[in-house]
Amino acid sequence: MRVPTAAVTAGSLIAGWQVARRTGVRPLGGAILAAGGLVAGREWSRRTGPVTTGALVATYLGAFVVSHPLAKRIGPWPSVLAVAAVTAAVSYAAADRRP
Repeated sequence: MRVPTAAVTAGSLIAGWQVARRTGVRPLGGAILAAGGLVAGREWSRRTGPVTTGALVATYLGAFVVSHPLAKRIGPWPSVLAVAAVTAAVSYAAADRRP
């Protein structure tokens, strides 16, 4: 069964942030991000080549990094939703969409 990596990446970015925010335990949110990254990364490596997989991993990690300064400018919810949407769109276009 094909795992929809767009949903995994967006969901893990949002869920990781919410868990870290609500519990105050940032490593717990990081664990959710890591789990989402591992699931998506495994699927990306099955469906695409190493260059595309590397680019998708970089996009996922970059989204996490960019969300922090972006939150200072536009707020936390808009920031997380924006990076989750971009990550999902890139993941869908590069790995989930059927040729």
